[in-house]
Amino acid sequence: MRAPPIRARRHPAARRVVVSALLALFAASGNARADAAAGQAKAQVCVACHGPQGNSTNPAYPQLAGQTARYLYLQLRDFKEARRSDPVMSPMATPLSKEDMLDLSDYFAAQKPMASTYKVDAARVAAGRSKSEEVLCTMCHLGGFAGQNEIPRVAGQQYAYIVKQLEDFRARRRTNDAGNMTSVSRNLSDDDIKNLANYITGLN
Repeated sequence: MRAPPIRARRHPAARRVVVSALLALFAASGNARADAAAGQAKAQVCVACHGPQGNSTNPAYPQLAGQTARYLYLQLRDFKEARRSDPVMSPMATPLSKEDMLDLSDYFAAQKPMASTYKVDAARVAAGRSKSEEVLCTMCHLGGFAGQNEIPRVAGQQYAYIVKQLEDFRARRRTNDAGNMTSVSRNLSDDDIKNLANYITGLN
């Protein structure tokens, strides 16, 4: 099954409004100590893309609910410091303080992820399971792809997002992983990526 092309474009004016709202929100929040409660208030700006409690319904944006707090913090930091680049997330992360990033990470990590509604292809799921065993995915992502520390939870993640990230690692458009995923993905075919995405997305 081939996913339809995803077009996630935000009008520049609308993006400026969101970024302005983000700046105002964090300025008002002060320097609260890192905790999930503080993160809940700050996360209201994130809902537009990542959904309530970080459960995205847009295939272009990843699920954040239940993600490891360490991974979330490191990605926000990398967007802020330009080690990772995205036309939406980079400007969103720029005004964040360390406390903001820790608060947001703690909040989203504490949320319960919703099951994926993507209709996986059974044959691709089987092929993806086989490929994941071949390339030893669970050595880092753990059984069930639940993640650990700086290694993300990818079980039930958006299909289109998984495909894009694997393609970006393979093409070295994304390199903020100390080379681990680049090494794993460099020999993956397009079919391998689709198979892995079907398998991982179906793990709820």
